[in-house]
Amino acid sequence: MKIVLRNLTKIFPSRNKKSGEEVVAVNNFNFEIPDGKLIGLLGPSGCGKSTTLYMISGLQKPTSGQIFFGEDDVTELSTENRGIGLVFQNYALYPHMTVLQNILFPLQNLKGEDKMPKDKMLERATEAARLVQIDQLLDRKPSELSGGQQQRVAIARALVKMPRVLLLDEPLSNLDARLRLQTREEIRRIQQETGITTIFVTHDQEEAMSISDMIVVMKAGVVQQIGKPQDVYDDPANLFVAKFLGTPPINVFDGRVKEGRLYVGADEVMTLRNVPDQAVTVGIRPEGFLPDENGPLKCKPVNVEVMGRDVSIVSTHDASMNPLVRSIVNADHKIDVSTEFFRFSVKPHKLFIFNKDTEDRIYFEVK
Repeated sequence: MKIVLRNLTKIFPSRNKKSGEEVVAVNNFNFEIPDGKLIGLLGPSGCGKSTTLYMISGLQKPTSGQIFFGEDDVTELSTENRGIGLVFQNYALYPHMTVLQNILFPLQNLKGEDKMPKDKMLERATEAARLVQIDQLLDRKPSELSGGQQQRVAIARALVKMPRVLLLDEPLSNLDARLRLQTREEIRRIQQETGITTIFVTHDQEEAMSISDMIVVMKAGVVQQIGKPQDVYDDPANLFVAKFLGTPPINVFDGRVKEGRLYVGADEVMTLRNVPDQAVTVGIRPEGFLPDENGPLKCKPVNVEVMGRDVSIVSTHDASMNPLVRSIVNADHKIDVSTEFFRFSVKPHKLFIFNKDTEDRIYFEVK
């Protein structure tokens, strides 16, 4: 099911009666979600991602704009008539019901021509449980399940109606790190097996990048960038996107362009084409540093962390906007911590420069 969001906007009234200033939660969101894809809505708390999800589900009504499922305008359609499956952060299971009863519940509430015979409902519920691999737990109550198992019950309950669209609102945030990894892989498997168009809301960039076909990065209700996860990481549109994606995060420096040369502090790190003289913000991905005894970028050593196949070099630089500079290099490099400076050359495709005021990306060519 293709989903089209057209000029979607949500404005909440002010909670402060004195100021009367409205809160724009989502501002003029335009996006076409292809049929059968998994889309990650990504951003910090308060960016508007959950509000967008709730408008798609029908739980919240847009202030303006339209929502289409396929060719159908569903903007004014009630939630129960949209054909969606919705999984919340807190699972929302009925504690007095068994796993099977929880999964059956949406089917038992169907009315009219949608009402199903009991044997058909049981068959559908058992199939949904099998899909999420909890068919051995059907007689248990939610209190007898682990967090990951409860999450699977919630997903099975959403899938049992065979929805046109599956909506997941931070479904992994209550799980520990190991279970999050396992469950996100399961969500991807289920989505690919069913082919259901799925929208996944999260603030965890690693989570979104690992399972999404496309990600939408949001900030303060405004879409910052849309694209395939690797494309957005490799080609960020602005400083916010560059800083939000990546673990460890991108290293950010004060810099300047002067006579075709890019400076990070006093270090001349690169020669550029087509960039006028100006103060800039420089971002360098941790994997963008190359140890080089004659390298132009000089950092003061703090520590070296061995991580198996890689080494994380921790250092400082007078122009760094972060307390520490982190550089990820291959463990084959022999790093001398006792040296006065770590010297690096920089991979041009891992270095980005941004306008100092607008924080928009400045594109450049290397001489």
